Amino acid sequence: MPMDRRPVRRALLSVSDKSGLVEFARALSARGVELISTGGTRKALTAAGLSVKDVADVTQFPEMMDGRVKTLHPTIHGGLLAVRENPEHEAAMLAHDIAPIDLLVVNLYPFEATLESGAAFETCVENIDVGGPAMIRGAAKNHDSVAVLVDPSDYAALLGELDAQNGATTLTLRRRLAQKAFARTAAYDAAISNWLAQEIGDPAPPWRALGGRLAQEMRYGENPHQGAGFYLGGPKRFGVSTARQLQGKQLSYNNVNDTDAAFESVAEFNPARTAAVVIVKHANPCGAAEGASLEEAYLRALRCDPVSAFGGIVALNRRLDAAAAKKIVEIFTEVIIAPEADEEAVAIVAAKKNLRLLVTGGVPDPRAPGLALRAVAGGFLAQNRDNAVVDDMKLAVVTTRAPSEAELADLKFAFRIAKHVKSNAIVYAKDGATVGVGAGQMSRVDSSRIAAQKAAEAAATAGLIESLAKGSVVASDAFFPFPDGLLAAAAAGATAVIQPGGSMNDAAVIAAANEAGLAMVFTGTRHFRH
Repeated sequence: MPMDRRPVRRALLSVSDKSGLVEFARALSARGVELISTGGTRKALTAAGLSVKDVADVTQFPEMMDGRVKTLHPTIHGGLLAVRENPEHEAAMLAHDIAPIDLLVVNLYPFEATLESGAAFETCVENIDVGGPAMIRGAAKNHDSVAVLVDPSDYAALLGELDAQNGATTLTLRRRLAQKAFARTAAYDAAISNWLAQEIGDPAPPWRALGGRLAQEMRYGENPHQGAGFYLGGPKRFGVSTARQLQGKQLSYNNVNDTDAAFESVAEFNPARTAAVVIVKHANPCGAAEGASLEEAYLRALRCDPVSAFGGIVALNRRLDAAAAKKIVEIFTEVIIAPEADEEAVAIVAAKKNLRLLVTGGVPDPRAPGLALRAVAGGFLAQNRDNAVVDDMKLAVVTTRAPSEAELADLKFAFRIAKHVKSNAIVYAKDGATVGVGAGQMSRVDSSRIAAQKAAEAAATAGLIESLAKGSVVASDAFFPFPDGLLAAAAAGATAVIQPGGSMNDAAVIAAANEAGLAMVFTGTRHFRH
């Protein structure tokens, strides 16, 4: 039967992150707790005037091999793992002069931070902690007797408990800390194993571990009856995970999902080449454009589908300036995300107190490798993220007529956006802006018709007689299985087509394109997004 209250008389501290360490250790010492420590942690504590016993004095064995071997010793692990009130364990402790350790305070070598810094392979390996996880797991397993802290944010809770319980910890706290400890070592090992899988080029290793740290507990998930949290894990990638929220309401689950989709879309456009804006609604781009300025790009993106843009997410690939901010706040917008923001732009957005403004510190590299995950019943799917970029593809002209230079530029633009539209995806574009988007339909011809309808509606809203699709180009995320979808695009006014190719009916589709006078190029790369 587990005991509820356990006094803390002896503590082992060995931390990489020393924030709050000295104050915490001083508070323990003031409560009569004996302190044991290692290497740099011990130096920091003794420099602060605290009395600390060296682990080497406890083990009677010197630290060696550049610190790789110091706590891997029976006197340490015996003190952590011994079951109190177990006669056999107590006899072993007495026979081998092993004293119990009631509190373990360990945070691990900074492997994740080292990896994030772009360090060399050998440096990353040296920052893989071995003794730390071993001690953490031992203490967490024996949480009936031992409290384990892996996060400085828990120092205050532990000290508060000692005060409330006359120098003891409760089983409730110890179990909560044990859960966190096991989760921390699991996330740590996940980061290491996924890094090695990437290093050896294995897209489907026999075991795949996942881990993350809670960044935000959501009020609810996709719907109010679903609980949810936002977790950080994996290699650093500019976006919602790196963003500072300058103002606005707390992000919701759907906000995070949609904002990530928007920023990944706009990242397809190199900020050194052009200003670009993507407007997203329900994870689908509903408008996207390049421009000489962000203001111009936003207005051109908005024109594509001003109705869907209401309550949407606006992503920019450059620093938000005042001119763009003034236009964006004219309609209801949920989130603005940009690499940075000018002070004047921040002040303009501040007038809309609920509008979230996120600055990420940079734009993600669309070519960078990474993992894409999706839950299924009883497991999950894992794949390499779609980091194919149209600028790297060998485009093949398959029709009698080749696209003009202007058409080719628009074809590449449209294919960049089609990559981020739910399948079946059809995107009409003209002069570096979307003019119609068809997303998520079971039939590709339906997507084509919806995109054409959107282009006609946008023209009507702008007071134009002729559909915006007239003279546009069209991109399809996958091949046209039959000529009907392509012919629907031609009927809407498209003059050129970009698609992966690879259908059994390619010859018939090419013949239909030639008959309609369309230019068509094949990319050889598909961009399904289910």
